Amino acid sequence: MTKTLVIAEKPSVAQDIVRALTPVAGKFDKHDEYFENEQYVVTSAVGHLVEIQAPEEFDVKRGKWSFAHLPVIPPYFDLKPVDKTKGRLNAVVKLAKRKDVTDLVNACDAGREGELIFRLIEQYAGGAKPLGKPVKRLWLQSMTPQAIRDGFAHLRSDQQMQGLAHAARSRSEADWLVGINGTRAMTAFNSRDGGFFLTTVGRVQTPTLSLVVEREEKIRKFVSRDYWEVHAGFHAEAGEYLGKWFDPKWKKTDDPEGRADRLWNLREAEEIAHAVRGKAATVTEESKPTTQASPLLFDLTSLQREANGKFGFSAKTTLALAQSLYERHKALTYPRTDSRALPEDYLPVARNTFGMLATSGMRHLAPYAQQALDDNYVRPSKRIFDKSKVSDHFAIIPTTQAPSGLSDAEQKLYDLVVRRFMAVFFPSAEYMVTTRISQVVGHSFKTEGKVLVKPGWLAIYGKEAANEVEDGKAGDKGQPLVAVKPGEMTHTEFAEVKSLKTKPPARYSEATLLGAMESAGKQVEDEELRSAMQEKGLGTPATRAAIIEGLLTEKYMLREGRELIPTAKAFQLMTLLRGLQVEELCRADLTGEWEYKLAQMEKGQLSREAFMQQIQAMTEKLVKKAKEYDRDTVPGDYAQLAAPCPNCGGVVKENYRRYACTGAGGNGEGCGFSFTKSPAGRTFETAEAEQLLRERRIGPLEGFRSKAGWPFTAEVTIARDEEAGNYKLEFDFGDDQNEESGEIVDFTGQESLGPCPVCGAPVYEHGGNYVCAKAVPTAQQPTPSCNFKSGKVILQQPVEPAQMKKLLDTGKTDLLDKFISNRTRRPFKAFLAWDAAAGKVNFEFEQRESKYPPRKTAAAAKTGAASAGKASAAAKKAAKPAAKKTATRKPAAGKAPSAQLAAVIGAEPVARPEAVKKMWEYIKAHNLQDPKDKRTILADDKLRAVFGKDSIGMFELAGVLGQHLG
Repeated sequence: MTKTLVIAEKPSVAQDIVRALTPVAGKFDKHDEYFENEQYVVTSAVGHLVEIQAPEEFDVKRGKWSFAHLPVIPPYFDLKPVDKTKGRLNAVVKLAKRKDVTDLVNACDAGREGELIFRLIEQYAGGAKPLGKPVKRLWLQSMTPQAIRDGFAHLRSDQQMQGLAHAARSRSEADWLVGINGTRAMTAFNSRDGGFFLTTVGRVQTPTLSLVVEREEKIRKFVSRDYWEVHAGFHAEAGEYLGKWFDPKWKKTDDPEGRADRLWNLREAEEIAHAVRGKAATVTEESKPTTQASPLLFDLTSLQREANGKFGFSAKTTLALAQSLYERHKALTYPRTDSRALPEDYLPVARNTFGMLATSGMRHLAPYAQQALDDNYVRPSKRIFDKSKVSDHFAIIPTTQAPSGLSDAEQKLYDLVVRRFMAVFFPSAEYMVTTRISQVVGHSFKTEGKVLVKPGWLAIYGKEAANEVEDGKAGDKGQPLVAVKPGEMTHTEFAEVKSLKTKPPARYSEATLLGAMESAGKQVEDEELRSAMQEKGLGTPATRAAIIEGLLTEKYMLREGRELIPTAKAFQLMTLLRGLQVEELCRADLTGEWEYKLAQMEKGQLSREAFMQQIQAMTEKLVKKAKEYDRDTVPGDYAQLAAPCPNCGGVVKENYRRYACTGAGGNGEGCGFSFTKSPAGRTFETAEAEQLLRERRIGPLEGFRSKAGWPFTAEVTIARDEEAGNYKLEFDFGDDQNEESGEIVDFTGQESLGPCPVCGAPVYEHGGNYVCAKAVPTAQQPTPSCNFKSGKVILQQPVEPAQMKKLLDTGKTDLLDKFISNRTRRPFKAFLAWDAAAGKVNFEFEQRESKYPPRKTAAAAKTGAASAGKASAAAKKAAKPAAKKTATRKPAAGKAPSAQLAAVIGAEPVARPEAVKKMWEYIKAHNLQDPKDKRTILADDKLRAVFGKDSIGMFELAGVLGQHLG
């Protein structure tokens, strides 16, 4: 009997398909890598199993990244398995080649990336010749069992998917061509002076970065201007009201900061205030009703923006939560969508969803769901149901399945989507807006009032209504105005001048950057217009989160609270690309055009060949510009440091690659002193370079990488080089200057903060640390015997002596709230506590009570059933497999150390990171770092048996230990 192989993108989706098909296709048998019955074999990938690569003869290895080998434009692409998932790939390929499998169903996620995952697996399975088995496409926009069965009843043909397949391959190959050639060309350019300075660029990543850099440049160049406003208070028979002066004849000019209510001259403002004080005012006013419709349904980008603004969730976090609600809980429809409308035949499903919500446990929303059903709010509307605005997927809405056991974060996001889904069906909010003009001796003052008459959809949001619409904007906030009778004259009680300053544009947050990516850099606030432009956006809803995370990982940007701030490395890259005139990699709108062409290809309106020719031409131009650039430096907006040259006292200026002395006048060749802007691949911020030059030392700083690619942390110093007769930049790996030099420390006269938690000796302040008296050389003990030391500043949080005293006395500080995460750059709160097991000061986080009910677990359910005494035999039988499964889930075990390693760290099984940690404890305790070079570890008899030699470098340690862990 012939069978159909169904390939899903993830194991969880394969299981959902099996559950949905069982009632109509019969029971499935479970195997290690697949499910099978008489009709179907169902298996899955785990994301991408195969990736494209240049054929061997066209590939350029990392060590040969020079212009001689560029550009790399292979005539075709080979495939290679993703290393981590080779086993899964082999299993899927074996199933695809089975003789009884006669056709395939692509059940990967419905979109460009899902199409690519399947096509590459199919191509790889075929090898030199095509697999040659018919292919159909399962297109799922919801993961409920009925939606899956409906999908199998309406499988799409392979021909219908050709446009999407071409776009998927073209996107992948275009990103490879631009990313590989761009990165290698820029790296080759930046490595001309020696070393290896990795400079990554990307077809979407770099234009996104350019948006952030351009915004920061505007902020830095912004010159604040003083302006004044005149505010007045008026007395009417019914009470008081306020007004603001404005010029009714004002017209928009070239001045972007000009406003009708701004005065640029203090004297003029004071004259107006003086002229109107105590005078009578004539009043005219106009009142008109206005309505405000709810925002549109969510697509992924608008959901990410809303969740970032409301909860501070990153785009990556929001996508992961939405994906979990879709895959695991079946509570939301497919999240990776760019559509904000529903299909026109989805009205019955919407009604069913309201029915589910009306009977759900969400007491704060269920009454509104019932109201919508009772008052027939759920009816056809072109704003909601419009197939012309539905692309591959429709808007994100709740499914008819009520979720349970959600985490706090999942509950928040689900609640957000449910509210938006309900709100879009409710009537518009109705306001009465009044504009009042008070005329006083020829001067006009405006007062605006806005009164909510009928809340409509805002009732769903209650007290939070003003902030619950997109981007936190609920329209102009107004106030109820006291009434003024027709013809009544009011009296100007007071008039005052307010002094204000213009403000620079705000930095991007993830929410606003996602919006800018969506509109390819064009700042469009109107959501309808923004929706019309999104086809030309940077990236796709599914990839934008990963692009932002990639820029953060590569240290092109930092998170400070909710702001995204470009680093010196980002400015250096933009300076290079502008200097080389490679505008294709900088301009967001131009790259948005590429995305638009991919969308055209999906619809069959553009050929794959034409698109790839344009990408190849762009790649060749990019490499040619970098290769042929022949000037010494790259033009740019460079800084001048305030600190003088340490060698001659001259002016130190920045150029593309270095900070260099330019002589006393700042325009000469200087004395030859200079230091690189990017030692060991980490680029100095201007403020860091300033501090280094002023204090001759900075750090310790993180983010450096050795030539072998190992990350390391070090202080950086400017030290005198007697041989060269000048100063030079050096790394300092010493833990403490006294330890390195052996200089005796004298604590006489200092008050101890408390006893050392390791050895009981007194603890003192010493330099930038709190140290045990036995952890540094002293007259009483020249050779240190303890290793207790804790920084006076930890992750930018100052640790006051009183807090260290409390830690030594009680084991824990108070809750400190100014720590800044190195990874996310976000502030966090924690206690500092002595961790005896780890032998060091560690973080301890406060316990918070959840506002949502605790997640139900199998164990809790079992306990509850036992206490009630009503567990049925069927329930017990069902609980057995679950209990068995839970019992077999064990934490990952460590590996047994060799006899040589056991002599140093003990014989208990241990994971490699823990082994490295224990080894360092041994090295520190026995003072085995070379005093002249702390990166070198000197072996004693025990370590010599482990290392096999007298010394090793610190970066070799992990590799050596791996050989001793079996």
